[in-house]
Amino acid sequence: MSIRHGLLALLERGPRYGSRLRSEFEARTGGTWPLNIGQVYTTLGRLERDGMVRQEGADEAGRMLYGLTEAGRAEVRAWFTRPVDRGNPPRDELAIKLVMAVGVPGADVRAVVEVQRRHVSRALHEHVRARAEALARAPGHPDEVARLLVLEQQVCHTEAELRWLEHCEARLLRMTQAPNPDS
Repeated sequence: MSIRHGLLALLERGPRYGSRLRSEFEARTGGTWPLNIGQVYTTLGRLERDGMVRQEGADEAGRMLYGLTEAGRAEVRAWFTRPVDRGNPPRDELAIKLVMAVGVPGADVRAVVEVQRRHVSRALHEHVRARAEALARAPGHPDEVARLLVLEQQVCHTEAELRWLEHCEARLLRMTQAPNPDS
Protein backbone atom coordinates (compact mmCIF):
# COMPACT_ATOMS: atom_id res chain seq x y z
CA MET A 1 0.00 0.00 0.00
CA SER A 2 1.31 3.38 -0.89
CA ILE A 3 1.22 5.34 2.34
CA ARG A 4 2.04 8.43 0.33
CA HIS A 5 -1.00 8.09 -1.89
CA GLY A 6 -3.23 6.93 0.95
CA LEU A 7 -2.45 10.10 2.91
CA LEU A 8 -3.04 12.25 -0.17
CA ALA A 9 -6.43 10.59 -0.67
CA LEU A 10 -7.39 11.24 2.95
CA LEU A 11 -6.38 14.88 2.61
CA GLU A 12 -8.89 15.25 -0.24
CA ARG A 13 -11.51 15.53 2.53
CA GLY A 14 -9.78 18.59 3.95
CA PRO A 15 -6.79 19.55 6.12
CA ARG A 16 -5.74 17.04 8.77
CA TYR A 17 -3.05 16.68 11.41
CA GLY A 18 -0.75 13.67 11.48
CA SER A 19 -2.35 11.52 14.17
CA ARG A 20 -5.79 12.05 12.65
CA LEU A 21 -4.45 10.92 9.28
CA ARG A 22 -3.01 7.86 10.98
CA SER A 23 -6.31 6.96 12.69
CA GLU A 24 -8.34 7.58 9.51
CA PHE A 25 -5.92 5.46 7.47
CA GLU A 26 -6.22 2.62 9.97
CA ALA A 27 -10.02 2.96 10.14
CA ARG A 28 -10.31 2.94 6.37
CA THR A 29 -8.14 -0.20 6.09
CA GLY A 30 -9.91 -1.91 8.99
CA GLY A 31 -6.74 -1.87 11.08
CA THR A 32 -5.11 -4.27 8.63
CA TRP A 33 -2.22 -1.95 7.85
CA PRO A 34 -1.29 -0.13 11.05
CA LEU A 35 0.90 2.93 10.63
CA ASN A 36 3.63 4.16 12.90
CA ILE A 37 3.07 7.85 13.59
CA GLY A 38 6.69 8.42 12.55
CA GLN A 39 5.84 7.01 9.10
CA VAL A 40 3.00 9.49 8.81
CA TYR A 41 5.12 12.53 9.67
CA THR A 42 8.06 11.36 7.56
CA THR A 43 5.71 10.88 4.61
CA LEU A 44 4.07 14.27 5.20
CA GLY A 45 7.53 15.85 5.23
CA ARG A 46 8.37 14.26 1.89
CA LEU A 47 5.02 15.24 0.43
CA GLU A 48 5.62 18.81 1.58
CA ARG A 49 9.12 18.78 0.08
CA ASP A 50 7.64 17.50 -3.20
CA GLY A 51 4.99 20.22 -3.26
CA MET A 52 2.04 17.86 -2.76
CA VAL A 53 0.96 19.18 0.66
CA ARG A 54 1.50 22.37 2.62
CA GLN A 55 1.15 23.30 6.26
CA GLU A 56 -2.06 25.20 6.81
CA GLY A 57 -1.62 26.44 10.34
CA ALA A 58 -2.63 24.70 13.53
CA ASP A 59 -5.92 23.57 15.03
CA GLU A 60 -7.20 24.79 18.41
CA ALA A 61 -5.05 22.17 20.17
CA GLY A 62 -1.91 23.44 18.42
CA ARG A 63 -1.55 20.46 16.05
CA MET A 64 -0.12 21.30 12.63
CA LEU A 65 -2.67 20.87 9.85
CA TYR A 66 -1.64 19.67 6.41
CA GLY A 67 -3.64 20.31 3.25
CA LEU A 68 -3.37 19.32 -0.38
CA THR A 69 -1.84 21.55 -2.99
CA GLU A 70 -3.06 21.48 -6.59
CA ALA A 71 -0.10 19.20 -7.37
CA GLY A 72 -1.25 16.87 -4.57
CA ARG A 73 -4.81 16.82 -5.92
CA ALA A 74 -3.50 16.04 -9.41
CA GLU A 75 -1.30 13.25 -8.02
CA VAL A 76 -4.13 11.54 -6.13
CA ARG A 77 -6.41 11.75 -9.20
CA ALA A 78 -3.64 10.27 -11.36
CA TRP A 79 -3.06 7.51 -8.78
CA PHE A 80 -6.70 6.46 -9.01
CA THR A 81 -6.41 6.15 -12.80
CA ARG A 82 -3.19 4.07 -12.86
CA PRO A 83 -3.20 0.29 -12.48
CA VAL A 84 -1.15 -1.20 -9.66
CA ASP A 85 1.95 -2.78 -11.20
CA ARG A 86 2.18 -6.48 -10.36
CA GLY A 87 5.37 -6.98 -12.39
CA ASN A 88 7.63 -7.02 -9.35
CA PRO A 89 5.71 -8.63 -6.53
CA PRO A 90 7.12 -8.10 -3.05
CA ARG A 91 9.34 -10.80 -1.61
CA ASP A 92 7.21 -13.44 0.02
CA GLU A 93 8.76 -14.96 3.12
CA LEU A 94 6.81 -18.20 2.73
CA ALA A 95 8.01 -18.72 -0.85
CA ILE A 96 11.58 -18.00 0.22
CA LYS A 97 11.26 -20.41 3.17
CA LEU A 98 9.98 -23.23 0.94
CA VAL A 99 12.56 -22.81 -1.82
CA MET A 100 15.33 -22.72 0.77
CA ALA A 101 13.96 -25.76 2.61
CA VAL A 102 14.04 -27.75 -0.65
CA GLY A 103 17.82 -27.52 -0.72
CA VAL A 104 18.60 -27.91 2.98
CA PRO A 105 19.57 -31.44 4.04
CA GLY A 106 17.25 -32.72 6.73
CA ALA A 107 14.58 -30.06 6.18
CA ASP A 108 11.11 -31.59 5.89
CA VAL A 109 9.52 -29.38 3.26
CA ARG A 110 6.17 -31.16 3.51
CA ALA A 111 6.14 -30.45 7.26
CA VAL A 112 6.83 -26.78 6.52
CA VAL A 113 3.87 -26.80 4.11
CA GLU A 114 1.62 -28.51 6.66
CA VAL A 115 2.47 -26.10 9.48
CA GLN A 116 1.74 -23.19 7.16
CA ARG A 117 -1.50 -24.76 5.93
CA ARG A 118 -2.81 -25.09 9.50
CA HIS A 119 -1.86 -21.49 10.22
CA VAL A 120 -3.47 -20.18 7.02
CA SER A 121 -6.61 -22.25 7.61
CA ARG A 122 -7.04 -20.61 11.03
CA ALA A 123 -6.46 -17.19 9.46
CA LEU A 124 -9.03 -17.93 6.76
CA HIS A 125 -11.56 -18.91 9.41
CA GLU A 126 -10.96 -15.60 11.22
CA HIS A 127 -11.21 -13.55 8.01
CA VAL A 128 -14.46 -15.27 7.02
CA ARG A 129 -15.87 -14.69 10.53
CA ALA A 130 -14.90 -11.01 10.47
CA ARG A 131 -16.39 -10.61 6.99
CA ALA A 132 -19.66 -12.21 8.12
CA GLU A 133 -19.81 -9.85 11.10
CA ALA A 134 -19.18 -6.86 8.84
CA LEU A 135 -21.89 -7.99 6.43
CA ALA A 136 -24.34 -8.51 9.30
CA ARG A 137 -23.96 -4.81 10.18
CA ALA A 138 -25.07 -3.82 6.65
CA PRO A 139 -22.14 -1.54 5.81
CA GLY A 140 -23.26 1.90 4.71
CA HIS A 141 -20.55 4.31 5.82
CA PRO A 142 -17.53 4.56 3.46
CA ASP A 143 -15.17 3.35 6.23
CA GLU A 144 -17.37 0.26 6.76
CA VAL A 145 -17.49 -0.48 3.04
CA ALA A 146 -13.71 -0.01 2.85
CA ARG A 147 -13.22 -2.42 5.78
CA LEU A 148 -15.44 -4.99 4.05
CA LEU A 149 -13.39 -4.70 0.85
CA VAL A 150 -10.19 -5.26 2.85
CA LEU A 151 -11.71 -8.29 4.58
CA GLU A 152 -12.78 -9.74 1.24
CA GLN A 153 -9.28 -9.17 -0.14
CA GLN A 154 -7.86 -11.03 2.87
CA VAL A 155 -10.24 -13.94 2.32
CA CYS A 156 -9.29 -14.18 -1.36
CA HIS A 157 -5.55 -13.94 -0.69
CA THR A 158 -5.76 -16.54 2.08
CA GLU A 159 -7.74 -18.91 -0.15
CA ALA A 160 -5.13 -18.42 -2.87
CA GLU A 161 -2.31 -19.20 -0.42
CA LEU A 162 -4.09 -22.41 0.62
CA ARG A 163 -4.44 -23.44 -3.03
CA TRP A 164 -0.75 -22.71 -3.60
CA LEU A 165 0.22 -24.78 -0.55
CA GLU A 166 -1.89 -27.67 -1.86
CA HIS A 167 -0.13 -27.33 -5.21
CA CYS A 168 3.29 -27.34 -3.48
CA GLU A 169 2.40 -30.43 -1.50
CA ALA A 170 1.19 -32.24 -4.63
CA ARG A 171 4.34 -31.24 -6.51
CA LEU A 172 6.58 -32.46 -3.67
CA LEU A 173 4.67 -35.74 -3.46
CA ARG A 174 5.00 -36.35 -7.22
CA MET A 175 8.71 -35.58 -7.09
CA THR A 176 9.38 -37.98 -4.20
CA GLN A 177 7.36 -40.73 -5.88
CA ALA A 178 8.90 -40.31 -9.31
CA PRO A 179 11.14 -43.21 -10.36
CA ASN A 180 14.84 -42.42 -10.16
CA PRO A 181 16.27 -42.59 -13.70
CA ASP A 182 19.76 -43.37 -12.30
CA SER A 183 18.72 -46.57 -10.58
